[in-house]
This record gives sequence, structure tokens and C-alpha cells, in this order.
Amino acid sequence: MSKLLTSCLLTLTIAISAISCRATQPGTTTNQPQQQARVTVGAARTDQYLPAIKNKRVALFSNHTGMVGNKHTLDIMLDNGVNVAMIFSPEHGFRGTADAGEHVSSGVDPVTGVRIASLYDGKKRGLSQATVDSLDVIVVDIQDVGLRYYTYYCTMIDLMNSAAANNKQVIVLDRPNPNGMYVDGPILDMQYQSGVGRLPIPVVHGMTLGELALMANGEGWLKEGRKADLKVIPCLGYTHRTRYELPIAPSPNLRNMHAIYLYPATCYFEATPVSLGRGTDMPFEVYGHPDIKDRDFSFTPQSVAGAKNPPQLGHKCYGTDLRSVTDEQAIANGVNLEYIIDAYNALGRPEKFFSPFFEKLIGRGDIRTMIEKGMSADDIKKTWADDVQKFQIARRPYLIYAE
Repeated sequence: MSKLLTSCLLTLTIAISAISCRATQPGTTTNQPQQQARVTVGAARTDQYLPAIKNKRVALFSNHTGMVGNKHTLDIMLDNGVNVAMIFSPEHGFRGTADAGEHVSSGVDPVTGVRIASLYDGKKRGLSQATVDSLDVIVVDIQDVGLRYYTYYCTMIDLMNSAAANNKQVIVLDRPNPNGMYVDGPILDMQYQSGVGRLPIPVVHGMTLGELALMANGEGWLKEGRKADLKVIPCLGYTHRTRYELPIAPSPNLRNMHAIYLYPATCYFEATPVSLGRGTDMPFEVYGHPDIKDRDFSFTPQSVAGAKNPPQLGHKCYGTDLRSVTDEQAIANGVNLEYIIDAYNALGRPEKFFSPFFEKLIGRGDIRTMIEKGMSADDIKKTWADDVQKFQIARRPYLIYAE
């Protein structure tokens, strides 16, 4: 397993550093020295979790991001004699190469023989009773990006629901949130609960998976108000002021930190005919459409690994290059509807611009109407200011790391 998996994983690195990586504090500028910090992820703290899973039947929920240096958490467990009975894989699969939304089949790891059970294969949420009965503990080690519509945390919540219903333990090996410096966006109206929104939280919640698991437990957000037997192994050297750069791309189309910082502002194009750059070398950093004619910038989406059939495949799209937006600007703007409003206007405000998926992404049913009525992005942002303040207060008891 080690050689095969590691070779696949290393092709996805962003070439920043090993997982116990450098993190910088936000607020710095390019002409100032950046404060450096060392972050140790939960998976690296083996003394904190290996004794707890010794002689137990373990399921590991992870993917290509579950690395400690150049070694996967699965290999760390196997090398220490842990009985890993099953691997749970999320959207994009265990190796992180499947398209967004693509159903991923289950299988068997060819080297270790450990069964890989896909939790993103189009079937109902949660685990079968037979699967639950075959396990004692579920270990979560996966890199999230801190957005309500990023599906990894949704899968974690599904696993917590199954564990809570069957008295199984869940251990979260925590990792930093690269968008953990702030909170922004409306709280999800639960009538729009879906595969891209599982909890009543803002678009940018600013929490790690460990903190989010604690909050789901404490706020009674699991099914029937149950509580999971939950243990979180915290990171060391991390706070919510830390600017943490991911050493491995978390999914095929979030390839760099700039795209991750723009993600809270660009993902809404998924609910429109506008391309956000899937099928190019700049996904989530551009947007365009063949019928936008007043722009010099253009790109043509192609079928590529991780984007086999992207929107506007083969069509020349005219639009806007967001690569000139600095990281600091992207972070400061957060959930910024300016770009989608610009594209909507540039296309002549078409009647069928938004699909119902838009409400699932933004989390409320009134924001589409605000855009259609011509409200500015700044004025729309003001409508969720109370949500942000409310959530910051509500989450405080569950924060592991200093704000």
C-alpha cells in the first residue's frame, strides 16, 4: 500500500511543504516578513490515538490528503499493528482523482487487501447495519477547506450519525482549516439541506472538522438528537489566526491556495451555465461564457482528468481572470457575489440563469431574488451580518483553537 498510494499522492502535492508544514499569520503584506509557525496535524500525534484503537476493528475515513510527511495515516496504522478493517472514501475517491459529483465505486486496495467502501456512490447516506456491526471505531483523517458546500464534512456527519445510532466511537484526527480565519455567509436554511449542505452553519464557518464535529454533537444536530462517542486529537501550533497552506491539493479542481481563497465567491457558478474554469489549468480562478462578448480574456474548457465533461466543453468562453485578485483581497471579500452578479448582467440577465442548485449552495431562498432585483453584492452581504454574529457566539464553546 505505502509505495503505490504514496506515489499517487505525491503527484497531487502543491509543492509547499510536508504536512507538518509552515503556516503564516494573516494580515501580513508582501513587503513585510511573514511570521512563521509550525503546525503538527492530529494524525502526527500517534501517542494520542494509537493506544485508543489498539486491538479494535478500525474503519478509516480518509483520502489522498491523509498524509503525515510522505506517509499516509493508513500506513502508520498498519505499521503499528492496527486492525484496519475498512477504508471509507469520500467524493473524488480515496486517491482524490474523480470528478466533482462523480459516483465512486467501492473496491479493495490491491496491496494491503483492505476493503475500500465508497461513501459517494449514489446510494443513501450512512452505513449498512452489517458494516457498522463489523467495526468498533471510525477514525476520520481528511483535509477539509472550511466551506459548507464542501462535501467531506457532510460525509463525516453521516458517519457520526451511524456511529451514534450504534454506540461506536468516532476519533477525529484534526487538521487546520485553510479558510479558518473568518466567518461569512448566510446560515443554511435547513429546507435546502442536501449533499452540499448538512448543518445550519454559514458558508464559511471557520472551524476545523474536529470543532465542527464537537458542535454537531453539542448542538443536537445529529439524527434524533443523539450524541456520538467522540474524541478529537487536536493540531499543535494552530490558531484561527493561522494562514495555513495546504501541502496537497484537497480535490482535483482546487489546485492551489488562491483557488481555495476564491472558492467562497466562485462556487455559485456551478448553479449557472457560466464556466468557472473546470477543464482548464485555472479552475475557480476564472469565469466566462461564450455569449459574453465584451471581454478580452478568454478560455476554452477541455476534457481533462478531474473534469471529464466540464460546463461549456469545447466552447470558447469570454469572461474575467480572477488571478489578479490577491489572496488578501479574496479572504477579505469572503462570500462575494460580485462575480456572479457581473456574469448575470453581462449575459443580459437571462430568465434561466440560476438552477435550483443555487439555493443549495448559498443556503437561502431569497438571495436569487435580491440579485434579480439588482441589489449590489455589498447590500446582499449585509443581510447575513446577523447570521455571522449569531454563529460566532454559538460556536465559541466548541472551539479548540484560539480565535
